[in-house]
Amino acid sequence: MTENLAEDAAPVRDGQIKRHGPDGFAGMRKAGRISAEALDLLVDVVKPGVTTNEIDDLVRAHFLKNGAVPATLFYRGYTKSSCTSINHVVCHGIPNDKPLKDGDIVNIDVTCIKDGWHGDTSRKYFVGEPRRKAERLVEVTYEAMMRGIDEIRPGNTFGDIGRAIQDHAESQRYAIVRDFCGHGLGKLFHDAPNVLHFDDPGFSTAVLEPGMFFTVEPMLNAGRASVKVLADGWTAVTRDKSLSAQFEHSVGVTEDGVEIFTKSPAGLDHPPYLPKR
Repeated sequence: MTENLAEDAAPVRDGQIKRHGPDGFAGMRKAGRISAEALDLLVDVVKPGVTTNEIDDLVRAHFLKNGAVPATLFYRGYTKSSCTSINHVVCHGIPNDKPLKDGDIVNIDVTCIKDGWHGDTSRKYFVGEPRRKAERLVEVTYEAMMRGIDEIRPGNTFGDIGRAIQDHAESQRYAIVRDFCGHGLGKLFHDAPNVLHFDDPGFSTAVLEPGMFFTVEPMLNAGRASVKVLADGWTAVTRDKSLSAQFEHSVGVTEDGVEIFTKSPAGLDHPPYLPKR
């Protein structure tokens, strides 16, 4: 789940970027793996006719089976265990009983809490046969996220992450959503800092240090960057109804680079996803 820049989603946080030691890395590996495994399980599930409520039920069951709980369930009144964002929904789509259709693209965003640690991740899925326009948007969004993650190492800044994402997205003529951003996490779901997916020299100057945990989760639109939140208070959509795509990983800064806590154990990090064997 993304951080909304319009309000602080975790009022108990103190504004300081926390540094974590080996116990934190161990905890985040466990939480991240459970969340990544949930998304792996959905590869064979996401198809025309399936409802997002059915997907949500599977996510919740997987978490509970593994001794974890969904972080989104009852979070600020949210009543589901995942977010499912279809086509022009940018983020925070609420699962329901409407079946997915052939050609849809859907982002599934999950966060589990395991032993107090949060594993937060999302992937975009193709429902049946997507249009080439949708395929290309999804490809570039994944590439942009990974280019941002490639900039994570001690001594670089959060601005380096946003600049790499922005350069790649805009070189392919996609717009970066600026209303939402990544966030620190660990024992808190949403902690400092806000992680922008674009370059803002006046904001993203903090230097990356070993032990920092946060998400990288860019949202790219095929049309304009502007979004609006619907009356339910959660669902964010593109104002021009253009397609939107998002991927998300939880990461930790190491002594010499980055560890991705939410990589797919089965190698299913981006579509097209190969059938499981």
